[in-house]
Amino acid sequence: MAGPAPDVAATRVAVRRSLTSLGLAGSPVLVACSGGADSLALAAAAGFVVPRAGGTVGAVVVDHGLQAGTAAVAEAAAAQCRTLGLAPVEVVRVRVETTREGPESAARDARHTALTDAAERVGAAAVLLGHTRDDQAEQVLLGLARGSGTRSLAGMPPARPARPGSAVRLVRPFLSVPRAATEGTCRELGLTPWSDPHNDDEGFTRVRARKILPVLERELGPGVAAALARTADLLRDDAEALDAAAHTAYGRLGDPPWPVSGLVGLPAAVRRRVWRELALAAGSPSGALTGEHLRGVDSLVTHWRGQGPVDLPGGLRIHRRGDLVTLLDRNP
Repeated sequence: MAGPAPDVAATRVAVRRSLTSLGLAGSPVLVACSGGADSLALAAAAGFVVPRAGGTVGAVVVDHGLQAGTAAVAEAAAAQCRTLGLAPVEVVRVRVETTREGPESAARDARHTALTDAAERVGAAAVLLGHTRDDQAEQVLLGLARGSGTRSLAGMPPARPARPGSAVRLVRPFLSVPRAATEGTCRELGLTPWSDPHNDDEGFTRVRARKILPVLERELGPGVAAALARTADLLRDDAEALDAAAHTAYGRLGDPPWPVSGLVGLPAAVRRRVWRELALAAGSPSGALTGEHLRGVDSLVTHWRGQGPVDLPGGLRIHRRGDLVTLLDRNP
C-alpha cells in the first residue's frame, strides 16, 4: 500500500516528533485553527497522529471579529476540524482591545488568552499552533530590520508556557516545515483553506517581510528561509544561556541599592539582561521595554558622568548616587 503524499507525511512526522520530544505523546491537546492552510494542515496531522499515540485532540477556532464575515469563516474552519475527527471543537469569539502595541499584538494577546482558557477548561496539556518555517524566517528578518538583540532574533520557541502559572504549553510543531508543505497537505486531503485578506495588506510589516523573502531566495539562492530559521535555533541556545547567567547574577544582587562594583564586572550581555529582569520584576511592561531603555540604564554603570536618572516604562526610575544604583517609583 502506498504511503501518504510527501507533504502529508512531512506534517505528520513533524507533529509526532514535536509531541514525543516534549513528553506529550498520549496527552490531550487542542489545535488552534484559524481556517488557514497552516492550521488546517496541523489539524489534519494532529487528528491522524495524536489518537494513534493514545491521546485526544480537539480544536479551538478564535473569531477576532476584526473583519466582516469572520463568524462564517470561523464556523467553516470548525466544520473542517470536525470532519478530520477532532473533538471537542469550539468557536470562541473575543473582543480585541486597542493598545499602543498595535492591532496585531492586541489580537495575539486576546487569542492566546482564549486558547489558554479553553485548554484549561477541557484539561488539555498543550495548544498546538501552526507557525511554519517561513513564519520563523519572517520573524528573524523583522528582528534584523529592527536591529534587535539575541532574544528577538531567536524567533519563536518550539514550546513555552501558555502564561505564568499555567500547566498548558503553547507548542509549534511546524517550525521546521515550509509553508509549501502545509498548502500541499490541504490540496492532497481536499481541505479548503481560508485566505486572510490581512496577509496581503502591506500596511502590516510582517506582510512586507513575507513579500521580501522570495526576492532574497531569488537573488541569493534557495535556502534563505531555512537558513534564517536555523539562525533562530542557534541564537535561541545562546539567549537561553545568557538568560540563565543573568538570572543567577540577579539573584545574587539582593535588594537595592546595588554597588556598582557588583555590576561592572558582569559581561555587558548579561548585565543588560539583569536590568531587564529587574525592570520586569518591578512592573515594567515587557512590550514597552526597549533596548534603548536598557542601554540607558547600563550607562549609569559603564559611562557615568554624574548624569541624572533613567526613566523606564511603568513609572520606574533608576538612578546612581556615588557607588550605588537604586530603583524608585517615580509616581509614589
